[in-house]
Amino acid sequence: MPTLDAPEERRRKFKYRGKDASLRRQQRMAVSLELRKAKKDEQTLKRRNIMSFCPDTPSEKTAKGVAVSLTLGEIIEGVNSSDPVLCFQATQTARKMLSREKNPPLKLVIEAGLIPRMVEFLKSSLYPCLQFEAAWALTNIASGTSEQTRAVVEGGAIQPLIELLSSSNVAVCEQAVWALGNIAGDGPEFRDNVITSNAIPHLLALISPTLPITFLRNITWTLSNLCRNKNPYPCDTAVKQILPALLHLLQHQDSEVLSDACWALSYLTDGSNKRIGQVVNTGVLPRLVVLMTSSELNVLTPSLRTVGNIVTGTDEQTQMAIDAGMLNVLPQLLQHNKPSIQKEAAWALSNVAAGPCHHIQQLLAYDVLPPLVALLKNGEFKVQKEAVWTVANFATGATMDQLIQLVHSGVLEPLVNLLTAPDVKIVLIILDVISCILQAAEKRSEKENLCLLIEELGGIDRIEALQLHENRQIGQSALNIIEKHFGEEEDESQTLLSQVIDQDYEFIDYECLAKK
Repeated sequence: MPTLDAPEERRRKFKYRGKDASLRRQQRMAVSLELRKAKKDEQTLKRRNIMSFCPDTPSEKTAKGVAVSLTLGEIIEGVNSSDPVLCFQATQTARKMLSREKNPPLKLVIEAGLIPRMVEFLKSSLYPCLQFEAAWALTNIASGTSEQTRAVVEGGAIQPLIELLSSSNVAVCEQAVWALGNIAGDGPEFRDNVITSNAIPHLLALISPTLPITFLRNITWTLSNLCRNKNPYPCDTAVKQILPALLHLLQHQDSEVLSDACWALSYLTDGSNKRIGQVVNTGVLPRLVVLMTSSELNVLTPSLRTVGNIVTGTDEQTQMAIDAGMLNVLPQLLQHNKPSIQKEAAWALSNVAAGPCHHIQQLLAYDVLPPLVALLKNGEFKVQKEAVWTVANFATGATMDQLIQLVHSGVLEPLVNLLTAPDVKIVLIILDVISCILQAAEKRSEKENLCLLIEELGGIDRIEALQLHENRQIGQSALNIIEKHFGEEEDESQTLLSQVIDQDYEFIDYECLAKK
């Protein structure tokens, strides 16, 4: 997973005009750890069932009339009994233990050797209550650590759980869906075990207009876990099976269904251009853009993430997102009250700005610069950093006229102020943006006016101070700007500084940083 401390990784994953077209179109994926590490928090990998609901069957009602309290030894004895009633009572007691909100004894139940018998109970079609309790218990065990999930898988639970997807008992069927979702959510190995066991067609067959909403939510969440994880990605066959269902689910009105459907698409677009194309070619973009206007954060976040992933693709895929109306929405999201949304929106814009100049022109046409400059001035620092990247991409690929519009937007003032930021990479980017703009102004014979503006903003003082920065790259970049654009007559202090800096140090030639 890339981090903000890896500039080479950051530059590699964005396309820049400094490279040829094929390289520029490779990947412009998300780069900040903060932007990506939230996935596990925003969409739950596994869920434990702590609710008290049971299938409303005569046998269940009869069993519920008897209060049963068993020790672990009695549970083990009951589970291994040949009497279905004792098996049920023991399994139900174990399930209740596993459904405790705090400190459920998952490890204890595994070590007691109960899983193989519970897997057998899944096959007891004459006793749906027993099937239900066994599926519920296995669901909660699979909600634990990877080791605990493995115990369920190696106990042979996947195939019997898939067979329960055809059960006539709705509660049994739903609990099986939940258990499979937990298994798939553990990681790519068990996800693929579920896929190769042919779970997807059975899951898709369950989707109907009359399905209870809680059941549909569970199916959608399980499908999203089947789309989740990389190294490897889910196979193409699985993706092709799931995509039409996700497109259908995106038309639903329930926010949880919409959220998990969007998360599924975000996982499928977090990859190569080919994978992005699989999603884009379904025609889903217009609906995703509509969902980006949602007032519900659990829908807005994954829909924005998905569109952000899509614009890391080819210029053609990015244009499809623009045509779908994403630039109508992103300027509003830059002004969202949640910094996390501001940051995601700025990240998406930075990828559009990394494209050809006609994409940059569309950013100008949709008046993106004013809210972007406002973020540079007043946003949280993590948002400002993403906005700086957007400006850097813009400056790198812009035409001369577009650069002039960038300067007229008032971007220099916040950039100059951010030169004191405690982030080496961001300071380097800003210095290189300033250098790019100065070079462009020189070609237009406007450098003198620009230099006066930078001086009025306090920029010269800040750049001069950076010559003594502890980071040598910053010191050298600042020195180069002063000498080339402001230091026609080098004074004694500049001469001394030049002598102090180790001239043998190998500095990175950024070429406006973002070009690399």
